[in-house]
Amino acid sequence: MKISNEFKIGVLAVVAIAALILGFNWLKGSSLFQHTKKIYALFDNVEGLDISNQVLINGLQIGNVASISEADKDLSRGILVTITLKKDVNIPKTSVGMINSGLISSASIVIAKGDGSDYLGDGDTLQTKKKSNLLSQVQESVNPVILKLGGTLQSLDSLIQAVGTMFDPRLKNNFSAIMANLAASTAQLQIMLNNQSGALAQSLRNVNTFTANLAKNNDHITHTLENVEKTTSNLSAARIPETVESLQGTVNELKGTLAKVNSTNGTLGLLLNDKKLYQNLESTSRSLNTLLDDFRVHPKRYVNISVFGRKDKSGPLMAPIDSVKPANK
Repeated sequence: MKISNEFKIGVLAVVAIAALILGFNWLKGSSLFQHTKKIYALFDNVEGLDISNQVLINGLQIGNVASISEADKDLSRGILVTITLKKDVNIPKTSVGMINSGLISSASIVIAKGDGSDYLGDGDTLQTKKKSNLLSQVQESVNPVILKLGGTLQSLDSLIQAVGTMFDPRLKNNFSAIMANLAASTAQLQIMLNNQSGALAQSLRNVNTFTANLAKNNDHITHTLENVEKTTSNLSAARIPETVESLQGTVNELKGTLAKVNSTNGTLGLLLNDKKLYQNLESTSRSLNTLLDDFRVHPKRYVNISVFGRKDKSGPLMAPIDSVKPANK
């Protein structure tokens, strides 16, 4: 039975589509041939979280983020995150999930395992809570210090006012000016540490953006470093020192040859530098021209084919005809 080309192309197309679907699902962390359990989680903010990010318990990856979508149109219930569990682990219903946004690595969902023997099943919803990011942690650490500083300044103000009554009015005015400067400095510090518009908040947001970009371009950076490593390996295997040494030897030999040519010791040097050789060659060429002209003008002197011809009794030429000046008429 002969198989037509159309049938072969159809089979090839089906295999290619199946391979594409399998590869896409494998990249997302899911499998078509293995039944996986799905659970859900609701978050108010999923900044930094993306599809295929890890889901961890005690540092062990147990699943991936399958999808992120709105729980309702106005987002009043929050954002729904679907989690696909790759490992068959028992997660107590009292467990709590949090989004962990790292400085270098991508965001992930960390599940703090709870107690009890009642476990989450397929399609159940995981409890969640908001985890403080780096900016919030800094703000929480700084706010008590600001409060303590404000109380200290108030106590210092009361002390200065009490002490100021013991001095003259000019000194008292100086104390008031000092307190006004301290109050202004405290206000500026509070503005700088503001959670939304403060300079510290903006700087930390820039750091988070930068590290997120690094995490997204991690594959490109790794590929670039691999290319640099391959290039350096090729350069090290190119035997550049041996090539340069061979080239230097060739240059030295060429210098020696040119030195011999410029000297008068060798044959080529004598040909190039001896003036007598040039004069001899010029004299020989002149004599040859004279002989050829004499042969052309007086051929009977060299070849006589006539039995009764007269012998040419004129004298031989002493110079080429071109060099002889014609007589003035």
